[in-house]
Amino acid sequence: ALSQFGVIYVMTHDSIGLGEDGPTHQPVETLESLRCMPNINVCRPADSNETSAAYSIGLASSKTPTVICCSRSTVKGLAGSTIEKALKGAYTAITESSGTPQLILVATGSEVGPCVEAAVALEAAGIVTRVVSMPCQEVFLQQSVEYQTSLLPGDIPTLSVEASAVHGWHRFAHAHIGMTQFGRSGNGNDVFKFFGFSKENITSKGQELVAFYKDSTVPALMNRPVFKSDQDDGH
Repeated sequence: ALSQFGVIYVMTHDSIGLGEDGPTHQPVETLESLRCMPNINVCRPADSNETSAAYSIGLASSKTPTVICCSRSTVKGLAGSTIEKALKGAYTAITESSGTPQLILVATGSEVGPCVEAAVALEAAGIVTRVVSMPCQEVFLQQSVEYQTSLLPGDIPTLSVEASAVHGWHRFAHAHIGMTQFGRSGNGNDVFKFFGFSKENITSKGQELVAFYKDSTVPALMNRPVFKSDQDDGH
């Protein structure tokens, strides 16, 4: 990153999915550690289309390294994903059934799938829900404000879901399902469920978030100035 080399790094076994080997093999802090570094793209794809987009981002970034963080777990293809959409860093994976969404779920990697399942349950419960997949925060933040707010208006209850540290997600979401401690040793699926990354818990927390703001104003996360630093030459 400092040398401005457009290297593509492929990292595997992200976060708590490698359950049996325990917390020593579950890098819950690494994604945020990478994201806080200047001049780097951190991609966490949710399916094959997003993975192809991550490679495209890396190949197009001649002076910026790109880290592609892959899950060990099997992930299903997303019905709403395309390479073109993923190249924007984030996109709507599941569009709300009608009107304006009452809740937005934003996730990365292997957590997008459970969010899609939770959205179905939330819609059945009467909560109009949108799912946003955000494979690359850095690329998303390079998009126009109009595009960013079309996905994440900021004044609709938004829940981030990522099996990693929650730091940094406060820019995009009002509440978070993430890792605030080291992982556990056990079956990978059991570990994911233990830490709340199941369809059932995402559904429950989504309902709680909507209820929390039912009689109050939702803080407008996007209603803030973004100052361009004199040090920022982009990447």
